[in-house]
Amino acid sequence: MSGAPPLRRVRVAVEAPQHSGLTGPLDYLGSQDLTPGTLVHVTLGRRDVMGLVWDDLPGGQDLPEGEPLPESELRPVGEALDALPPLSDRWRRLVDFAAGYYQRSIGELALAVLPPQLRDLDGRQLQARLKKLEKAEAAAAKAAAEAPAATSPRPALTAQQQAALDAILALAAREAPPPALLWGLTGSGKTEIYLRAAEDALARGQQVLVLVPEINLTPQLEARFAERFAGHAIVSLHSALTPAQRLRHWLAAHLGRAQLVLGTRLAVFASLPRLGLIVVDEEHDPSYKQQDGARYSARDLAVYRGHLEKVPVVLGSATPSLESWQHALGGRYQRIDLTERIGGGALPRVRLFDMNRLERKKGVTTALSVPLLDALRQRLERGEQSLVFLNRRGYAPVLHCDQCNWKSDCPHCSAHQVFHKEDRTLRCHHCGVSTRVPRACPSCGNPDIAPLGRGTERLEEQLAQALPGARVARIDADTTRLKGSLESQLAAVHEGEVDILVGTQMVAKGHDFRRITLVAAVNPDGALFSSDFRAPERLFSLLMQAGGRAGRDAAQAGSSEMWIQTWYPEHALYQALRKHDYEAFAGSQLHERMSANLPPFAHLALVRAEGRSVEAARDFLTAAQEAAQALPLSLGLLLYPPVPMAVARVADVERFQMLIEAGSRAQLQRFLRAWLPELHALKRRQKGLTRWAVDVDPLAI
Repeated sequence: MSGAPPLRRVRVAVEAPQHSGLTGPLDYLGSQDLTPGTLVHVTLGRRDVMGLVWDDLPGGQDLPEGEPLPESELRPVGEALDALPPLSDRWRRLVDFAAGYYQRSIGELALAVLPPQLRDLDGRQLQARLKKLEKAEAAAAKAAAEAPAATSPRPALTAQQQAALDAILALAAREAPPPALLWGLTGSGKTEIYLRAAEDALARGQQVLVLVPEINLTPQLEARFAERFAGHAIVSLHSALTPAQRLRHWLAAHLGRAQLVLGTRLAVFASLPRLGLIVVDEEHDPSYKQQDGARYSARDLAVYRGHLEKVPVVLGSATPSLESWQHALGGRYQRIDLTERIGGGALPRVRLFDMNRLERKKGVTTALSVPLLDALRQRLERGEQSLVFLNRRGYAPVLHCDQCNWKSDCPHCSAHQVFHKEDRTLRCHHCGVSTRVPRACPSCGNPDIAPLGRGTERLEEQLAQALPGARVARIDADTTRLKGSLESQLAAVHEGEVDILVGTQMVAKGHDFRRITLVAAVNPDGALFSSDFRAPERLFSLLMQAGGRAGRDAAQAGSSEMWIQTWYPEHALYQALRKHDYEAFAGSQLHERMSANLPPFAHLALVRAEGRSVEAARDFLTAAQEAAQALPLSLGLLLYPPVPMAVARVADVERFQMLIEAGSRAQLQRFLRAWLPELHALKRRQKGLTRWAVDVDPLAI
């Protein structure tokens, strides 16, 4: 008799074709000793794909309706990657919740958050990778033992920092700790709190997960943690890693060998068997929201993961999101305040320069007022650094002909091509198409076409002309394309080789520039009148973050300033910023949101449709709205009519969106679950529709 274990029905999560309507795991025939969480190879259609043995989790997604296939018709499970410990039930519950909440299939999400290389390995190749990892770790341990690195001295905590740390450690001792909102001014020492809390978790033999919003902040934070925790295994997880690095780092975390995992939003799904602490730095940052595929919020999932794992979650920010602030006001989050800068330094004095005082002349394009140039000159004379902030890259947003009003529109998008003077190109920042700058107006032949508006490239040029001898550098997406270029440019700033730094939001947050004493925002007014209700919140946060780059050295803090050149100096947002009064700003915004029934007092979902024609995208959403109104669960919901997106056409694809508003999260979720099968059926009938997607809790509307 064969010793093979008997076969049984096994549920396997696989990445089914998009819009197939399959949301739950599929049935296969596998051996009885297959543990849930094991990676297996299975056949799907004609393809051999990676799958994950699943189980019916408590509170999990509803399974597809219909009779299960008889066992005689089920396909067998292929090879199991049993050299790898199964993914834990807590990890599977996190994926199950995220798939259900964000209306994606379990298999799509589960496989998307695993390292791509893992999906291509068979058992033998996996064994080889694990042996290679063991050798590398043994070599690293030997090197560390032969040359033990001294851990960096820990700075003394202020009384306020000590109180904050004590509050977090008290949460860690509770059986089910609530999330903590660490509200601290820029420069108040939030990172030191993270380090001390991590130290405590590591001492208990636990793993620590630290999330940051931007890839360019990961190496900087990694250096801080590596310096403090020399001899500990630290790995990073973000999209800039090579596939081999990502697999190696993921395996180290999953096997429990990596004690600290630092990463961007994707790292919220890292498999960590001994998780003891989650830190979300700059928790307000919109980068935590995925903008394609499964549109999840890593911050919100970090909070849910903390609830699942019963571990403390620390959300840190100088300008918390209004959702988190409201949770703290309502008692769902424990608020911990840091209201003093390290060393007793003051926040920079905010000066609002009224642009209406300037003489208005036709054709005047300078972004720099004379008083601001004088302030920059004074910093130069004192050997101090300045940061000039403009959140628009390129030389100018558009080229313009004043004879016939031609503008450099993108032929494939409903947007302008941006003029880049450095390489004399017109580039679309939406679809990426690039063309040479025409010698004359393509419409009327006028040779005198001129740039309209300004970007960082033009600002850098104007500063170099106005302040001869000043060492001006620019950091934005154009100057940091090459590997290592961002690190070398930041090092030049830290070493004092730059007098004036021009940059976008890349340099406005997270960086500890010790010599900068002046920050200037030259053109921030656009967001004041945006149709997006979140625009003021984002602008306030960005300006507070940018201003926080000044005066981080306590000795110079007293003379540090932030200049804001604005046409609306009396605007309530700038008045709150002038006093560094986040509480007043948040209070006024929450009052407006409550009056308008907007988040966090309402819950939104957005359905986006893309088609080869306007009619295809619009008709799909119109039919979707009619199908929604026929559902009893739509009662009490607000279904807004389909409208074009802000940039209605990208790469010759027409884009429409439809907003759904609900009074409660549960009501919205019940409706979406009932409505989605209708959308899948509509997609199959609709010709010309390229794709559609549901975005729950959208950030950009």
